[in-house]
Amino acid sequence: MFKNLKIQLMVSGIIALSLLLLAVWAVTRGIYALAIVIMVVICIYIILLNLWFWHFVSDPIDEITDFARHIASGSYGGKLINTNDNEIGRLTEEINNMSEKIAIAEKSRTDFISQVSHELRTPLTAITGWAETIAFDPALEGDSLRGIHIISKEAERLTGMVKELLEFTRIQDGRFNLRLELIDIAAELEDALFTYGELMKQAGMEINYTEPQSEISLIPGDPERLKQVFLNLLDNAVKHGGEGKEIDVSVKAEPDGVHVSVRDYGHGIPEAELPHVKEKFYKGSSKNRGTGIGLAVCDEIVTRHNGKFIIENAEGGGCRVTVVLPYTSN
Repeated sequence: MFKNLKIQLMVSGIIALSLLLLAVWAVTRGIYALAIVIMVVICIYIILLNLWFWHFVSDPIDEITDFARHIASGSYGGKLINTNDNEIGRLTEEINNMSEKIAIAEKSRTDFISQVSHELRTPLTAITGWAETIAFDPALEGDSLRGIHIISKEAERLTGMVKELLEFTRIQDGRFNLRLELIDIAAELEDALFTYGELMKQAGMEINYTEPQSEISLIPGDPERLKQVFLNLLDNAVKHGGEGKEIDVSVKAEPDGVHVSVRDYGHGIPEAELPHVKEKFYKGSSKNRGTGIGLAVCDEIVTRHNGKFIIENAEGGGCRVTVVLPYTSN
């Protein structure tokens, strides 16, 4: 076996051409029996050549393509078994090196985010606490009081971002676990609406909540994680659909599971960005501040519930997010 596929293909072509010319020579000389034998040999040779190409070229390329697809989806650090000592073998080795380097870089990034997030928590807690304490000082008024409220609000926003970053590092490190129990999903959603309702009123948003038409049976889920999803969806609806001044929220039982839907009446999401909005750190053309990982965390939580997290533009404008949760944990 040559170690160079180009040479192998060239030699194979020369052999096939030589046999063909030999068959033509035999025909011109009237040696038809020899010509028939040579043509049979050529057919067998072509079949064997195709089988060789299938086994040593096509199959390895398919394996490399599948492996590259896994890397693109975030499965870093794996390696392909390299059994070739040619161009495909060298390509396999380079992809293995790339996978290893990406895994190292991703771990470094995750460790850095985790360390910075932990370091930020203490000063943010102090800032929030002191801002709330100073805000109760009767001597504080006017622009000074307004400034303290701004400090408190921004500190809370940064605290939320830090929490999202910590959730991201837990996902990356495999420390992201669910505590499943049978829950009333409608009650969990209504609790999230109550928790976030006052803030939405302050933002001038009207909530149109559609209660389930029939009783929904208890489903397996982690109440804290699902409430986190609902709060994130409501927060996104306010941020990105605020100009619509209205949000539709509903929960209903469908044959494939419980559907929780949150729809805003904003500008929606550009079609080119829809396939990417659940990717980590993706912000697209949005000018809203944030980490860009909130939807990625929500998608992870719903996926771990064996559910579906669907983001789409709604008919008539705005964006609709649907969370589908199965009735069983299987």
